Amino acid sequence: MNNLQGIISKGTNNALVQFEKFGQIANNLSNFQTVGYKDVTFEQVLKEDGYLTGSVRTNYTQGSIRITSNPYDVAIDGAGYIPVVSPSGEVQYTRDGAFRQGKDGYLTTRDGWIVGEGIQIPSNCFKFEIKKNGDVLAYDARGDKARKVGTIPLVRFDNPAGMETTDMNRLKPTDDAGEARLVKNHDCIKQNNLEQSNVSIYRSATDLLRLNASMLASMQMIKLADSMYNKAINIREA
Repeated sequence: MNNLQGIISKGTNNALVQFEKFGQIANNLSNFQTVGYKDVTFEQVLKEDGYLTGSVRTNYTQGSIRITSNPYDVAIDGAGYIPVVSPSGEVQYTRDGAFRQGKDGYLTTRDGWIVGEGIQIPSNCFKFEIKKNGDVLAYDARGDKARKVGTIPLVRFDNPAGMETTDMNRLKPTDDAGEARLVKNHDCIKQNNLEQSNVSIYRSATDLLRLNASMLASMQMIKLADSMYNKAINIREA
């Protein structure tokens, strides 16, 4: 009886862990086209007592960079993050460079967070240019000399794995991430480009199929053990 209870207990625990992994894979697939999204894996570990456990890890490798026709689009070619500030003053970080011109001409994220310390692009300027080092230059008219209106900052952390995912593809550092370090004299900013997610749709789909088969086997084992347990109880009562 105790052995059957143990089998049911382990089977239930392991099925719950597999469901958690299933949800993580599904989340990756749903973010396959999210700009700058990083693939998250759920690594299962079988302990000595037969119980499954798992840990979540983020793959911080760079996604492919796609050329766009939008001058507000920015990709980071290399390591690092762009700090963005909420209307209430909270600072978070992102690699999602699908920016736009927000209120009063300030460069913002899609949901209105200010990029850096505030970069105001004149609404009536002829054009603006974002240099590889993050400097933003505005041209008031054709043939005019460019004037600098701000800089898109780039920061790095000693331990990016210590970053915590928040809303709208933003991140905030934990104590494990370390302090944000401003990167100077870089050439990582690419205007008219966006970084794609680094999710492999083929690997994720394969993992999903394998996990589905494993979950079905686990449920069958639990069902069999439960049936044997009920029969054992009936025999004892008889």
